[in-house]
Amino acid sequence: MSYNVDIRKAARLSVAPMMDWTDRHCRVFHRLMSREALLYTEMVTAPALVRGGATYLLDHDAAEHPLAVQLGGSDPKELAAATKLCVAAGYDEVNLNVGCPSDRVQSGTFGAVLMRDPRRVADCVSAMKGAAQGIEVTVKCRIGVDDQLAEETLPAFLDTVSAAGVTRFTIHARKAWLQGLSPKENRDIPPLDYPLVHRMKAAFPHLHLSINGGIASLDDAQEQLQVMDGVMVGRVAYHDPAKILIGADQAIFGATTEPPTAHDVVEAMLPYIERQLANGLRLHTITRHMLGIFNGRPGARKWRRVLSEGATRNGAGVALVREAMSHVPDRIPDQDPDHIPAD
Repeated sequence: MSYNVDIRKAARLSVAPMMDWTDRHCRVFHRLMSREALLYTEMVTAPALVRGGATYLLDHDAAEHPLAVQLGGSDPKELAAATKLCVAAGYDEVNLNVGCPSDRVQSGTFGAVLMRDPRRVADCVSAMKGAAQGIEVTVKCRIGVDDQLAEETLPAFLDTVSAAGVTRFTIHARKAWLQGLSPKENRDIPPLDYPLVHRMKAAFPHLHLSINGGIASLDDAQEQLQVMDGVMVGRVAYHDPAKILIGADQAIFGATTEPPTAHDVVEAMLPYIERQLANGLRLHTITRHMLGIFNGRPGARKWRRVLSEGATRNGAGVALVREAMSHVPDRIPDQDPDHIPAD
């Protein structure tokens, strides 16, 4: 089934693909906060789909759209076969991972290590486009890896890969150090180089370029959108989702409707939780993604504690979610501006 979505409009604000985090339950939760933002799956490897037959990894709820799937791989034929499966599953975009620095990804010769081989990336995306049946194929990359001179290698990468037909890129504004830094350290230690990414937009005005890395608020996103076509937000969208996603439709997409409250979002999540529990899922599988929605609010700590301690127990259900939510007031009382509430 295909969905009639304006994928480029949605890409003005997107939530990054994050392993172990942006699963289908997380994405349903995020969609309740923003109708417009583009959501991404966790990275799915082409070998798992094509050789392993793990097409269940593509399962998703219709409510998640606009929705992109991120593939990992480096073999053009295998990526083309995986793309066909993604199209059949109904995704709105297929993205190739050229940014992940993990050892497991390197050993498979894909992810950020492909920044060293733009010709191979071009071959991969060309094969993917041939299989995509008109669905957009995109690339998420770094500014470079290891000792590459990013000022030289990034424009050469964009030039080579765009010549194969890709017109949308998301650029994580950090290098990836494949030797000496862990994946976690690669998210923080290499310095951000926003000016370089901004220069890429000036150098490639015909490309749709989104920026990723270190963007922590809607104000940050709006500032980046003065230069860039899109903004991708990662960890803050997971750990403090209300900060980024509640109000995004109004601030980024010009919606005139009132945004939901955090309480509205949790209430709207309950029917989905009940359906999943009826299918045998444990509550914690869903609520682990919801712990940060009340961050900074009175009662947030109690909300997290009740869910963290209770959601793994046999028989835990929506009553526990309601109990946890009862500790967070619907309205934040007026306070002395110098008073910082304890959560």
